[in-house]
Amino acid sequence: MSRRVVITGGNRGLGLATARALAQAGDHVILTARDAEKAQAAAAALQAEGLAVDGAALDVSSDASVEAFFAAAGPVDVLINNAGVASDKSHGGSTLGVPPSSGLVAFDTNTLGAWRTLRQVLPGMNARGYGRVVNVSSGMGGLTEMDGGWPGYRISKAALNAVTRIFSHETRGDVKVNSVCPGWVRTDMGGPHATRGLEEGIAGIVWAAGLPADGPNGGFFRDGVPLAW
Repeated sequence: MSRRVVITGGNRGLGLATARALAQAGDHVILTARDAEKAQAAAAALQAEGLAVDGAALDVSSDASVEAFFAAAGPVDVLINNAGVASDKSHGGSTLGVPPSSGLVAFDTNTLGAWRTLRQVLPGMNARGYGRVVNVSSGMGGLTEMDGGWPGYRISKAALNAVTRIFSHETRGDVKVNSVCPGWVRTDMGGPHATRGLEEGIAGIVWAAGLPADGPNGGFFRDGVPLAW
């Protein structure tokens, strides 16, 4: 079955690699970015590989952008909430050096972005009886792994995990909402010294996007293994 997949923040890094993997598996992917030209250029590169991928503008920090995009997108079978920012970086990541206003920037994209998109897709998924939502989170947002630094990023990802739990209780039929930690991956955000490559990073995302009917709902995973919250 070819599914319609929407990936936020899909023009590079984990999002682009996930788009390629799911399209190679036979899905029709719409990869999105805030900049329409970047989204379309990324999609064109995958189209040149013979893959069914489209590019579109979507700013998950904007109610209007989210509503307009999903009004035009049609039914969505799989949603990958991958768009994210690390606004702490411009302040060095130090806990005391990061102003709360920077945390609000992270929260608006990393947490509320998923909240906005879930409100758009979940009713349709429930009505059709099938859907997979993958919220790309981080071990930095898990309370059991949490230490100092990067407060905006950590808090926004911890809150994203709460979004996962809350919305998973609103699912009906074969609809699942899960959080996935890809690990520390060598991307523009992760940097060149990260310990994992893209293929390792997306493996858990692809796994959660393809869960069988008896798979988990409302969990937090890394490499398909449950993580403590």
